[in-house]
Amino acid sequence: MNLGDILSPGQINPEMQASNRWEAIDELINNLVQTGKIKPENRDQIGAVVKKRETSMSTGIGFGIGIPHASTDLIYEVVGAFGRSKKGINFDALDNQPVKLVMLFLVPQGQFQKHLLLLSSFARFLSNRDNRQKLETAPTAEEILAIFRSAT
Repeated sequence: MNLGDILSPGQINPEMQASNRWEAIDELINNLVQTGKIKPENRDQIGAVVKKRETSMSTGIGFGIGIPHASTDLIYEVVGAFGRSKKGINFDALDNQPVKLVMLFLVPQGQFQKHLLLLSSFARFLSNRDNRQKLETAPTAEEILAIFRSAT
């Protein structure tokens, strides 16, 4: 699965307003509701699952990256939303630095292998400094999506 396969321009927010990880998760989950990727009535339950996972250990992996994620039986395909914060988000990251790039994704319950593959793909892609720099400076959601789609 290509990283760009689970995103559309509507699922990319180049101007996140969140100031902490909980607000960032809510902002990206709201995006998934607005784009029809998750049902409005499942918003709170999915948010709780992602936040529970985040409470066990921050997904702020360093280098300005946050990858909140969870498995849930409330979806039937992998879904995701990407956000960029110019000012940075307090994510309790491993390196104590603010997070500027946040990739939230959800995997259907029981698809553990797919979950791990996606997590490692995102981490590998975002750990590349050139990729991060391109994502931080791309002016539009369409250009951000093109950067993800360029990943192999």
